[in-house]
Amino acid sequence: MAANDVEAAGKVSEADDHDRLAAMRSRFTMALSAYSDSREDELDDLRFMAGSPDNQWQWPADVLATRGSVQGQTINARPCLTINKLPQHVRQVTNEQRQNRPTGKVIPADDKADIAVAEVFDGMVRHIEYISDADVAYDTACDNQVTYGEGYIRILTEYTREDSFDQDLKIGRVRNSFSVYMDPTIQDPCGSDAEWCFITEDIPKKEYERLFPDASPVSSLMTQGVGDQSTSQWLSEDTIRIAEYFYYEHKRETLNLYPGNLTAFNNSPLDKQMKLTFGKPLRSREVDRKKVKWLKTNGFEVLEERDWAGKWIPVVRVVGNEFEVDGQLYVSGLVRNAKDAQRMYNYWVSQEAEMLALAPKAPFIGYGGQFEGYEMQWKTANTTNWPYLEVNPDVTDGAGAVLPLPQRAPPPLPQTGLIQAKMGAADDIKSTTGQYDSSIGASSNERSGRAILAREKQGDTGTYHYVDNLSRAIRHITRQLVDLIPKIYDTERVARIVGLDGEVGMVKINPMQPEAVKEIRDQNGGVIDKIYNPSVGVYDVCVTTGPGYMTKRQEALDAMSMLLQSNPQLWSVAGDLFIKNMDWPGAQEMAKRFAKIIDPKVMDGSDQSPEMAAAKQQIDAMTQELNQTVDAIQQMQQGFEAQKLQIDSFKAEIQAYDAETKRISAVQASMTYEQIQDIVMGTIAAAVDTGDLIAGMPSSEAMEPRGMIETQEMPMEPQMAPPVPPQMGM
Repeated sequence: MAANDVEAAGKVSEADDHDRLAAMRSRFTMALSAYSDSREDELDDLRFMAGSPDNQWQWPADVLATRGSVQGQTINARPCLTINKLPQHVRQVTNEQRQNRPTGKVIPADDKADIAVAEVFDGMVRHIEYISDADVAYDTACDNQVTYGEGYIRILTEYTREDSFDQDLKIGRVRNSFSVYMDPTIQDPCGSDAEWCFITEDIPKKEYERLFPDASPVSSLMTQGVGDQSTSQWLSEDTIRIAEYFYYEHKRETLNLYPGNLTAFNNSPLDKQMKLTFGKPLRSREVDRKKVKWLKTNGFEVLEERDWAGKWIPVVRVVGNEFEVDGQLYVSGLVRNAKDAQRMYNYWVSQEAEMLALAPKAPFIGYGGQFEGYEMQWKTANTTNWPYLEVNPDVTDGAGAVLPLPQRAPPPLPQTGLIQAKMGAADDIKSTTGQYDSSIGASSNERSGRAILAREKQGDTGTYHYVDNLSRAIRHITRQLVDLIPKIYDTERVARIVGLDGEVGMVKINPMQPEAVKEIRDQNGGVIDKIYNPSVGVYDVCVTTGPGYMTKRQEALDAMSMLLQSNPQLWSVAGDLFIKNMDWPGAQEMAKRFAKIIDPKVMDGSDQSPEMAAAKQQIDAMTQELNQTVDAIQQMQQGFEAQKLQIDSFKAEIQAYDAETKRISAVQASMTYEQIQDIVMGTIAAAVDTGDLIAGMPSSEAMEPRGMIETQEMPMEPQMAPPVPPQMGM
C-alpha cells in the first residue's frame, strides 16, 4: 500500500471513530435524560431502605430541622425515632428467592439437536454458575430489584490460564445498578432487544493514567471538551468516567434460498458453491445482520475495543415494577409505596415517647408533717432502693385516729388514639407491601396446616411478580450461555460439567465432528465414551422455580423415613435409596453394599408384567441352548478343517513323490545301474536324517507312496541284468 493510501485510510479511521464517539455521547446523554427522574426516586428508595437510628434517612430534612438537633444543639430537641420495618418485608421476598432459586433448563428445538447434548449444556451452565459465584450476582440483582426496582447481571469471558488461549464464560455481579444505562426504548423486561448499553465507572485521575498509560492525558481531554456541555458527564475535578459501551453494528445483506431448504448469504463462498451446483437461487430477501461490538472509552477516545461473540448484548435487566407515563419510564420496588406508612409509624412512635417523657412523674401523696425528719429518704425514693421508708403518724383528725400512709399517684398513660394511629400505620406498611401477619411469621386464627399454607400463599402471590421477573432474567442468561458456549469452546477440549446433585464430571467436546453425539465403542459393541458437538442443532431454554436440590433431598429423606417406619418390609425394596439420601460419611458406600443384597428383580428397573418376565426367561434359556449348539457345531467344523488340512498335506507329499518317480523314470534309460543305486541310497539316507522315514512307518497310509515307489523301482533289477551276448548269425 502506498503512503498516500495509508494516510487516507488513517484519516477515514479517525473520521469513523469521531462519528462513532459522537453517536456514543449522544446516546449517553439521552440515557441520562431518560433515567434522571426515575433514578432520583430509586436512590431515595435505597436510602430509605437503609435508614437507621444513626443516619435518620427516613426523616425528611425539614422535619429534622424543627424537631431534632440543629448544628449540634440538642436544646429542646424532640425525639426522632426510626423503627425500620421495611427490611423484614424486603427480605421476605428476597430470601424466598434464595430458597427457591430459578434455574434454566436447555431443551432441543430442532431435529438435529440431541437430548444428550442438552444435558451437557445444563451441566456446563451449572459449572459456569459455580465458578462464577453466580448466586451472588443473582442475589444482588434480586435485592436491588425488590428494594428500588431494577437490578442487572452481566456475562464476561476470561482466559482459563495465563499461558492459554482457551476462554471460560463467567456470570458477573453488578452491585451498583445506577452505573448501568440501557437503551430506554426497550420493550422486553430483560432488555434482550436493547440496541446499546453502558456500564460506567468513575476512577481517580491518577488511577486512570496508571491503567491507560498510552491514552491521551487528562489535560488534553479537558481541552477537547471546552465549550461542550457534555464534558461534565465524563470529567470532574478529581475523577474521570470510564464506560464500557456495547452496541450493534448493522449490515444489510441478501439471503438466497436453494433447493433442499439450503440458504447462504449472497457472494459468500458457500453461496458461490451453491450457485455452481443449483444455478439461480429459488428466492432472495434482504436481511439486517447484526453484530455486537464492545469498546471501552473515556468519552473522547477509544481505549480498547473488540467484537463480542454472542448475538445479544451481555447485560440482563431484572425489573421490579415498571411504568411508562407520558413517554417517561419509571420503575419502583417494594419500598416506594410503603415510605409514607413507615414515616407515619416513626412519627407516632416518637410522639408516644415524647408524651410519656414530658409527662410529670407520679409523686407520693401524704399529709403534712408525715415526712418530717425523713425528707431525704422520700426525696430519693425514685432513684435509691431504700429497704424501708418511715413516716410520722399524724392524729390531727380530731378523733385520735391514725391517718393513712402516703400513696403514689397513678402513672400517666398514653392516649388511646395515639396507640390506634400507630397500629394503623403498621397495618398500612403491610398493605402497601402485600405482606400481612401470616406472611411474616405472625400467629393468626388458622389452626390447620392447610389453612396456614393457604394464607401464606396469598402473601406470596402479592409479590410473585418479583420472582417471575427474576426467572425471566435467568432464562435470558441461560439462553445467552447456550449461544456463547459453541463459540467460546471452539476447540477440541475436555469440559467440566456439574450435575444436579453437585457431582462433577468431564465431557469431551469436538466442534469439528458432523454429528451432535459420537459414540466410541469397544470390540463387544459397548459404549465406552461419547464426544459431543454443541454447535450442531438448535436449543432453547425454559426455566423452573422451586426448592433446590438439597431441599428436595431432605424432603425425600423425611418422606422415605415415614414410609419405612410404617412399613419396615420396604427396607428390602428401597433401603439403598433411603441410605443414599443421607449426608453422614460413608452413606454412599453403605448404599452400594446394601444394594447388593436386594433382589435382582427389584434392581432390574424394568416395568414388565409377570407373563412377560416368564417369557423373557424362556427366551433367555433357549438362546443359551442355541449358543451352546452353535459352539459345538463350530468345534466340529474346526475339526473337519484340521482333518482336511492333513489330507491335503498327504496329497501334496504323494504328488511330490510321484513327480520324483516320473523324473527318475525319464532319466533311467540313460543311467547305469551304479548311478541309479547311488541315487536311491542317497534318497533313503536323506529321509532317515529328516525323520520322514521313521515318522511315516507306523502309518500304513503314510507308507503307501513309498510302497508305490518301491514297486516301481524294484523290478528294475531284473531289467538291469548283464546283457546277453549277441547270437551268431543264423
